[in-house]
Amino acid sequence: MRLSTRNQLSGVITEVLLGSVMATVKVKLDGGEQTVTSSITKEAAVDLGLDVGQQATVLIKSTEVTIGVE
Repeated sequence: MRLSTRNQLSGVITEVLLGSVMATVKVKLDGGEQTVTSSITKEAAVDLGLDVGQQATVLIKSTEVTIGVE
């Protein structure tokens, strides 16, 4: 599959938490200790068969990144 998304980060799934509607997926990125957390629909997580230890690619497509501090 070819994608137009340029921000592609590979890693290993370390956690999949299924809620009633949404799922939280954590991916530890290759080459370091950084982790990316994604919220996706529960249906998508189940359809993809996401599981701890599975290789995955995080695709980031965004026009804005926001950071807030106290």
